Amino acid sequence: MTSPATAETITVGVLALQGDVREHLASLTNSGAQARAVRRVVDLDGLDGLVIPGGESTTMSILAVRDGLLEPLRAFAASGRPCFGSCAGLIFLADRVTDGRDDQQTMGGLGVTAARNAFGRQVDSFETDLSVPSLGQELFPAVFIRAPAITEVGPDVEVLAVLGDRIVAVRQGGLLATAFHPELTDDNRFHRYFVQMVAEHRRAAPETTSK
Repeated sequence: MTSPATAETITVGVLALQGDVREHLASLTNSGAQARAVRRVVDLDGLDGLVIPGGESTTMSILAVRDGLLEPLRAFAASGRPCFGSCAGLIFLADRVTDGRDDQQTMGGLGVTAARNAFGRQVDSFETDLSVPSLGQELFPAVFIRAPAITEVGPDVEVLAVLGDRIVAVRQGGLLATAFHPELTDDNRFHRYFVQMVAEHRRAAPETTSK
């Protein structure tokens, strides 16, 4: 898969409340996008897409509420602009979360139920080669760290990858999510896939990108 060729630069933000921000920024840049950190509401202006990184989902929720970002993030996703969540980012995109804190909130939009820490604690972290047909025949080196899993999917959700009987990667329209950390590998295929999603959305609806 090659980086998308576009007449205009694709600009993708990475939510920088905490987590693997630098790694996502580097992977997006290597995939042909212009990338910048998003710390304030104003940083969402002019973005064509958004990445929600791995980290700690409850902390992400608390900081998003504290900084007044939660509703603008929800509006960003509702605008149709593509979003990509990895690990904790998957949880933050999910409409439903099991085993979360009572006050935990999500950005939502992705019609799935996510189970937090489905693969165990930090000491249970592992890497495995994963089949992801949407990325081609070559297996993807998936890094699982206190990873969630998807236990239920809505009718519009496409399952991209499974590990055993657990769903670990999905797409729903402009929303992409993985239970693992593509940003922690040298394989940029997931980021190139997402940048292509962003480019296709921008070509189809250019008037939404600067709102």
